[in-house]
Amino acid sequence: MTLIRRLATTAADFDAEFQRLRHWSAETDAAIEGRVAEILADVQARGDAAVLDYTARFDRVKADSVAALEITQAQLQAALASITPAQAAALQAAARRVRSYHERQLEACGRSWSYRDEDGSLLGQKVTPLDRVGLYVPGGKAAYPSSVLMNAIPAQVAGVREIIMVVPTPDGQRNPLVLAAAAVAGVHRVFTVGGAQAVAALAYGTATIPRVDKITGPGNAYVASAKKHVFGQVGIDMIAGPSEILVIADGTTPPDWVAMDLFSQAEHDELAQSILLCPDAAYLDAVHASMERLVQQLPREAVIRASLQGRGALILTRSMEEACEISNAIAPEHLEISAAEPQRWEPLLRHAGAIFMGAYTSESLGDYCAGPNHVLPTASTARFSSPLGVYDFQKRSSLIEVSAEGAQVLGRVASELAHGEGLQAHARAAELRLR
Repeated sequence: MTLIRRLATTAADFDAEFQRLRHWSAETDAAIEGRVAEILADVQARGDAAVLDYTARFDRVKADSVAALEITQAQLQAALASITPAQAAALQAAARRVRSYHERQLEACGRSWSYRDEDGSLLGQKVTPLDRVGLYVPGGKAAYPSSVLMNAIPAQVAGVREIIMVVPTPDGQRNPLVLAAAAVAGVHRVFTVGGAQAVAALAYGTATIPRVDKITGPGNAYVASAKKHVFGQVGIDMIAGPSEILVIADGTTPPDWVAMDLFSQAEHDELAQSILLCPDAAYLDAVHASMERLVQQLPREAVIRASLQGRGALILTRSMEEACEISNAIAPEHLEISAAEPQRWEPLLRHAGAIFMGAYTSESLGDYCAGPNHVLPTASTARFSSPLGVYDFQKRSSLIEVSAEGAQVLGRVASELAHGEGLQAHARAAELRLR
């Protein structure tokens, strides 16, 4: 079986094939939804006792109390000391870049502002951080210290008072790199609890795990379902789908580089999507040959093959302009412009979680250490959603201080509109302030 399908926009059946390629159902399995609802209700009712029961059942970790599942700051620092000097240096370097980027983001959009109009009334906006947030970090099939940095650092830069991290530790196996990342990122409290029960504990609070204002971070289908269920009780960042990469290439980047970039998302899981758009058929042939050769060298070959065969594609386009149009229709999570003049094509691209410009900008650099956040909208939600950032850990309050002179003008306007809506108390409240 071929490693990846080939499509061409000139083909008569391209539209139908393209729609099949894009299809992915975000519907959660009904059995998962039902089980998650039971877990949430149980944690809400029994608190710590339910958390302990589910942690013993799902992670095979038994404890006498949830307090025993909390990792102390001393233990976090010990984890940081236990990893290799190279790992520690990489974490610190990545954290510095992530922090620097989000500090600039704070300066650009995260400040309060106000002005006075011609009547002397003050109008503005007050920006304040959330008090407490919950960070979910996966700990099952894989461990992601980079997710700790990408979630905790913008929360810290935003001014969040307390960051609570939850991470499952199946069979009691604690990943020192994840804990070291928590130490570097300044996480305040860490509990070795995962799954829907961890989301429930953060959303409702228990005797030991405090209730948060917002939950961020990726997880499996149970975690995603739980986040949907508790939205409204708390805020959430997004419901993430499978990872995606789309590469627009002009044929000037070494084929091996592009092949490995496509693999970088395919290796996440079998539902991940990797697509290459290019107007050069010979270049698509070269990338395909590179993929067939290089995939055999990778430990996650089976996962990569399943992903590429199920949802991947090499698409021959009529032009780079058409490639940009198709990209906008897809609205990918990660978008690489692997071209000699990426700045020429970037203005044509409207929808993407993150745009990686130029041959040397591999998507993996964004995942770990470039600085911008790697928590990005998936499943075409980049049409209306943005990467995780400082703004996700803040809220805005409108500021209104109307002067006596302003009340004479605004009061008449408000009175007229309120009477028109049949809300006489609204109108009278404005009229009482008229001279």
